[in-house]
This record gives sequence, C-alpha cells and structure tokens, in this order.
Amino acid sequence: MSVFEKILSDPDEFTLNVDRLGECKIDSPVRSRDFIDDNDRILVTENASFLNYAAKRMGVQPSFERAGAHRKIFHDPAWSRVAIVTAGGLCPGLNHVIKALVEILTFDYNIHTIYGIRYGYAGLIPKYGYRPIMLDPDTVDTIHERGGTMLGSARGQQDTGELVDSLARMNINLLFCIGGDGSLRCAHDIAQECKRRNLAISVVGIPKTIDNDLMFIGRSFGFETAVGEAIPIIRAAHTEAKGVFNGIGLVKLMGRDSGFITAYATLANPVVNFCLVPELDFELEGENGLLRALERRFESGKDHAVIVVAEGAGQQLIKDCREVRDASGNLLKKDIGEFLRVKINEYFSKKERSVTVKYFDPSYTIRSVPAKGTDAIRCYMLAHNAVHAALAGRTDCVVGNQGEWYTLVPIRLATIERQKVSLRGDLWRAVLDATGQSTYFGGNVVNPAAVMP
Repeated sequence: MSVFEKILSDPDEFTLNVDRLGECKIDSPVRSRDFIDDNDRILVTENASFLNYAAKRMGVQPSFERAGAHRKIFHDPAWSRVAIVTAGGLCPGLNHVIKALVEILTFDYNIHTIYGIRYGYAGLIPKYGYRPIMLDPDTVDTIHERGGTMLGSARGQQDTGELVDSLARMNINLLFCIGGDGSLRCAHDIAQECKRRNLAISVVGIPKTIDNDLMFIGRSFGFETAVGEAIPIIRAAHTEAKGVFNGIGLVKLMGRDSGFITAYATLANPVVNFCLVPELDFELEGENGLLRALERRFESGKDHAVIVVAEGAGQQLIKDCREVRDASGNLLKKDIGEFLRVKINEYFSKKERSVTVKYFDPSYTIRSVPAKGTDAIRCYMLAHNAVHAALAGRTDCVVGNQGEWYTLVPIRLATIERQKVSLRGDLWRAVLDATGQSTYFGGNVVNPAAVMP
C-alpha cells in the first residue's frame, strides 16, 4: 500500500490538517508584507489523475495548509518565551536554521527570551545539568559560517512527561525542534502531551535529514550540500582508479534506508559505473552478482571502475554480525564499504587477477560542513515559516515545501514512513543510464522494475 493509499484508507487518522491551539485574535507586529489567508491550501501533488481520484474518495482534493505570516496571531509576542533544540546526527545547515529562527523571532516579532537547549532533548532533563544558552542576534551573528550546531546535539529517548514538565517550568510557549524522523516523533509526543495537559505550547519542527527521507516535506536542508560535497570525493575515487591498472574506486555515502544522496551524487558526477542503494537488493556472488559484473567490465577492455554505495545498501549480504543500536534505538548499519573492499580483493585474488581497491568513507566529513548556496537559503525559508506558524498557534507540525510553496505538514504524516528512491521512477532510470551498469550485470538485477510484481 502506497503512502497516498494509506491516507485515503483512513483520512481521519492520517489527517492533512495541522492542529491549532485556538483562535488568532492578536494583531501581528509584522509590517510591510503580504499576509496569507488562513484558508490558503497547497495541493499535495501535481498529479491530476491522483487528485481527481482522491477528491472522489475524500470529497475534496488533498492539500496542506500554506505556510507564511498571518495578519492575526495566537501568541502574544510580549509574553512569549522560546526554546530551540537540535537533535539527532549532524547535518549541514543546523547553525543556519538556528540563526534564522533567532533573527526572525527578534526582528519580526520583537521576542527576546530565546533559549538554546543544549545537547538535544536531554537538555530539557534537569538531571543532566545542561544549562541552556540565551540566544540573540549577536550570539548567532556568524554561526552559519561553521558546520554542526552551536547548541550541540544528541541521540537518545527521553521521558515525554519530564520534557513537558521542563517546558512548563520555564514558561515556554514556542518550541522549535530541528531534527529528522526520530526527533520529530519526539516532538509529536511532546505536542500530544501538551494537548492532554491543556498547555498552549506551539511545537513546530524544521526537517533535518541529510538522507532526504521524510515524507511530504519536499527536500530537507543539508541534502544538496551533501550531494555537492560528495562530488569531489567521487572525482578523487575516479582519479585513483584511473591511476593504476584495474583500479577500483569505492565510495561509501550516507543513506541508511534511502539512497537519494548516492543516486543524486552519481548523476551529479557521472563517472560512476556502479550505484548501489538500500532500495536495491543486489547480489554479490553468482552470474548476476556485483563481483561478476566488475569482472565483466574488466573483460570488456575497461581498466578501472568506480562504485558508489549507500551505507544501508547490501545489508542482507553481511552475515554473522550482531545487531547494534544507537541511543535512539536506530539499528546501526553494518559497514558495507569495508565488506565490499574485502570481498572484491578476495574474489580477484582467487581469480589470480590483480586489482587495486581504494576505499573512501567521507560520511562524517560531509555532514559536518556548513550549508551552501540554495541549501543555505532553504534553511532560512524553513525557519522563517516555522516562526510564523508557531506564532499563529499551529502545533504538532513540520514545515515542508511543494514546489515553490512552503507548507505545514502534520508530523504524523511526515513520519508515516521513510521516503525512498522508486526503482520504477525517472531518478533510478537516469542512474542506470548514467552508470551503464546494466551492461555488466547479468539479467535484470540492476533494473528491478523489470521483475518487480
């Protein structure tokens, strides 16, 4: 069942409408701008056939609330107190988002009590002793020039009740959560607990996932920068592979369950000969396997090869390795890059064929740089719309975008399942065309669309 079919099967459970704390009665202090209407909506897709089908099922075309500044707001800026938290792994653009939040809160709404929560949600638990940082435009003036997050981050599951207790003690009424799938699920739990306690706290998420695997948010900040940073790594792998006879450049990129970085980086620097993503259950041994495909490439007269593999690809191939989870409960992926390096060397050694494998793992380097170009602009726009949503009393939502429009998406929907590369879609078809890997694999293993039911 596709995610759209899941929504249509139970539109009450998977609502497209964002929760509101109450009626907006306060005049917005924001001046010299066009305000959006409370009823402005943006369609969830441009696919007219699906929209017509959905309209027959739901009685209305599915859409999300448009994000932006409102003429009337719910929270009084004069009494507002803000908390900002960054959680999960690092990602390009975290400091950009923090800076943008602080500047928009200060300059648009004249809010000056802004707490930066240290080391993720743990910073809201008293026993850890992490003191919050007071944030203002001077504090965040140049943080966007540095990678990482000035607040620090952390993984780990905290007690929702304790988190809300701290927010209540601090009189926080605006909470901004910058994080990915797990962090946003925690934000959803906080929003639900606030609702149960009748606490008027807006909980708004800014999507942070370098893997670009959240649903309905368009593209997460950090993704474009990660792809851009991967390009010179692939170039270096290609240079190393070309530098020796039968050289193999092997690059492992981030992507636990979704192969977007690997696929996009392959297209951005199409010297790649084999692109391996988590969505593809490729084989290692046998006539249809990767090892034989490499051998076929060398037999065809080529004297080098470049392989780019996502960290979550080929996990089924690695046997006799115990499961390990991080502090948030996520299953840590086994090292597919090192596994392939060893297996490739073993295979060609048995064949008495000399190959040289150069292995590159730039994962932590890529995620630790500041956002660049349009990615940095996306950080500011996401933060900009998160602030306007929170002041207007929206909660339990995350900011996304559909094309040129920014939208408010219920967190429940953004985390309904992971967004994945479609093996039937244009992106994967383009990857197959760019790599030419179908030439070297036997059968349809590189084009699963041909054999999928």
